[in-house]
Amino acid sequence: MNSALWLICAVVVAILILTVWGRNHRRVTLEQWALGGRRFGAVLVFLLMAGEIYTTFTFLGASGFAYGKGGTVFYILTYTCLAFVTSYWLLPPIWRFANEMRLVTQPDFFEQKYDSPGLGFLVTLVGLVALIPYLILQLKGLGIIAETLSGGEISKSRAVILGAAVMALYVIASGMRGSAWAAAVKDVTIWIICAFLGLYLPYHYYGGIGAMFEQIEMARPGFLALPNTGETIVWYCSTVALSALGLYMWPHTFSSVYTSRSEGAFRRNAVLMPLYSLVMLFAMLVGFAAVLKIPGLQGDEIDLALLKLSIATFDPWFVGVIGAAGVLTALVPGSTIVIVGSTLISTNILRKLAPSIPDRLVTGFTKCSVLLMTAIAVFFTLMGGESIVAILIMGYSIVTQLFPALFASLLPKNPFTKEGAAAGIIVGVGTVGVVVTTGLTIASFFPNAPATVKQINTGFIALSLNVLVALLVSVATAQRQTSSARFNP
Repeated sequence: MNSALWLICAVVVAILILTVWGRNHRRVTLEQWALGGRRFGAVLVFLLMAGEIYTTFTFLGASGFAYGKGGTVFYILTYTCLAFVTSYWLLPPIWRFANEMRLVTQPDFFEQKYDSPGLGFLVTLVGLVALIPYLILQLKGLGIIAETLSGGEISKSRAVILGAAVMALYVIASGMRGSAWAAAVKDVTIWIICAFLGLYLPYHYYGGIGAMFEQIEMARPGFLALPNTGETIVWYCSTVALSALGLYMWPHTFSSVYTSRSEGAFRRNAVLMPLYSLVMLFAMLVGFAAVLKIPGLQGDEIDLALLKLSIATFDPWFVGVIGAAGVLTALVPGSTIVIVGSTLISTNILRKLAPSIPDRLVTGFTKCSVLLMTAIAVFFTLMGGESIVAILIMGYSIVTQLFPALFASLLPKNPFTKEGAAAGIIVGVGTVGVVVTTGLTIASFFPNAPATVKQINTGFIALSLNVLVALLVSVATAQRQTSSARFNP
């Protein structure tokens, strides 16, 4: 085993030792395990939410997308900054309601707001379906790092299985508080590594960032601009809107709001988080630096751009440092995803089926659900598939379908009924499901539609249908309820 892999293994073992050594050996309630006891201050909330957002998508996906798609990659910076700005107004009312009602999961919020256990169950299913692609993304990143840095000595499948086992053990032992503190280590590491690589590699190979872009434009004219087909300006704007609305709709990100002890933490974080997006810009610069130096990567191979260029540039020990940072970007967010997913299974499925079950058994079942969810993600990861960014965009298309019902519930007068909210979500997620499973596009349904319409992100089309159906069903059901009240005083 080379020095890079030894260093990565040492980092993983150190994280596990710190987790077990620092755990609370007293009996832990579900609220303490899943939400850290709702006692996180601004710093821990910042680290936890940043830890969930900056994942292998940032480390490998952003650089790979820059390598494969050119100027299109800047949609990532646009949507994250927009989402961070909107969080200033969006997150405090969510926290106030959740804190007052002592909510534990995202579906709890919808159930209480709409007074509908059925809607809560629907949101649970949507959340679990959306979390699997996000967890796959983390495991895929682990496999890429191990296989690439070992030169094929460790297969991707073996790395995925071992990484998943470590993640499950880490989650069962630590819970949300352990994830928050591990996020602090991860964030400092990833910031230093990405900033160094993003600045050093363009100067090392091209003489500067501006010179790098000039040489890329000369070698591949138009690569740095949005294309005329595929990821056009229409795709760009619709994808930015879809992703910005969906960033805080992920169940694990949504539940992180509950961990804070005050709403002020979200407003302070909203000011700082856009600056934190610079870490993704540095990762993109690495991808651009690899365009002319590591040519020929195709398909999901584009995710290898950062690692391939690092191997070609640095000594093995430093490549190990880079790989260790990459492993942390998979393990830390992956652990939070698993915590929230397993909590959904136990709280919003098991407890609904067996309301009288003791809290102690629910907490135990939640930890067992960690193994179930991890196993499912491993299975789909080993089946192969799209690049990291493609997987994430698909997940956003699903989870953003929850936004209209959430936003409506925060208005002074909710325009959606529970039937309308449920119908909208079903139509939106169903549309995404049809597109993903059949490969159909807008052009398939409407071959004569204008080119501009055909270029809209299908997830955004699904979101539009979601809102339309929700409004129509809400009007119909509200009228029916009004009529019933009139004739049944």
